Amino acid sequence: MANTRKMLALALLLSGSALAAGSEGSAQLLFSLFWVVLAATLCGALAGRLGIPAVVGQVGAGLLIGPGVLNLVQVNDVLLSLAELGAVFLLFMVGLETRFRDLLAVGKEAVAVALLGIALPLGLGLAFGLWQNHGLLTALFIGTALVATSVGITAKVLQELGLLDARFAQIILGAAIIDDILGLTLLAVVGSLGAGESVGAGKVALILGLSLGFVALVLALGLPLIRRFEPRLRSLSLSRMFNVAVVVGLGVAALSTVAGLAPIIGAFLAGMVLAEVKDELEFESKVHALEAFLAPIFFVVVGLQVDLGVLGSAAVLISGGVLTLLAVAGKLLGGVLGARGLGRDAWLVGVGMVPRGEVGLIVISLGLAAGIITGPVYAQVLLMVLLTTVLAPLALRVLARRVQPT
Repeated sequence: MANTRKMLALALLLSGSALAAGSEGSAQLLFSLFWVVLAATLCGALAGRLGIPAVVGQVGAGLLIGPGVLNLVQVNDVLLSLAELGAVFLLFMVGLETRFRDLLAVGKEAVAVALLGIALPLGLGLAFGLWQNHGLLTALFIGTALVATSVGITAKVLQELGLLDARFAQIILGAAIIDDILGLTLLAVVGSLGAGESVGAGKVALILGLSLGFVALVLALGLPLIRRFEPRLRSLSLSRMFNVAVVVGLGVAALSTVAGLAPIIGAFLAGMVLAEVKDELEFESKVHALEAFLAPIFFVVVGLQVDLGVLGSAAVLISGGVLTLLAVAGKLLGGVLGARGLGRDAWLVGVGMVPRGEVGLIVISLGLAAGIITGPVYAQVLLMVLLTTVLAPLALRVLARRVQPT
């Protein structure tokens, strides 16, 4: 019912009927959007100048304009709907950067790094949640948040250093892509369990089977179909091809909800399918423009939902610090063990897997919306995401300077 209300509110906004009336509500909505977009732009740019990922600045923008500081914006159904769309198109763009054939070519080291980088953080996060006396479902969600890896942030650092073609970099990127797929599947399992009353082995197996089945079905049908229709798509204008891409992204995202999965999973898979033809059809820049508008709204809304009183408490800061250490240890150890054949460069792989970034933020937002995690847990995980997102790229830059570009 809540999602229905959100979508109806968004439809009303897009139809123009609310805006045409010139009501007080429409003016308030426009001002809210104005402050959100302005704050995201300014704080994102400031973060970039400081060498910090823009997403950190955008979350900070939400804290700044939210109730805890300037109180310029209140979270409402329309902002939540736009934030959800932002998450959908963010994962759609991540999918567009992921080719299925690249996954098949990453090699055993990337697979080992990915699997260890999922198992170790998941186990550590689960243990942390149980140690904090949370229920099993909440503990599983904390572990799921630790599984995420931000391929975009690490890739940007490696690109700036001219090291994207280095072997350790290819292992990082391949492992991060596998992390995304398996991590999102894990999120589907944990999120679906949040709607039920029990966590049984049979239910877990069923949800996992449905999740993997949906992924396999979309790829098995989508990849051949997109190649078959590529000649016809070439005849479309750029604007029409953009429309086709958006329809495919939204359509598969909607289908994933029918299958009981989060829409971001469908969006990611749709992006993977369209990645096979993006170079020939050249629609990616237009999709990126749409994502560049919507995704920052998502990050600002993440900040808006943080209770600064909770975030500033000593208990949350200490617990968040411990969780951050576990998050770093899990990914670092997974990378070093999985890529131990690289020698010293295995440490670069481990550090490159540490940033949680946008994927981690999506996970905790879904957990909060589903009522699986509470305000204090949300603040602890948010602190972990922000710290790993800021510190890991800085450490990677320092360690990678001794590596010669290939």
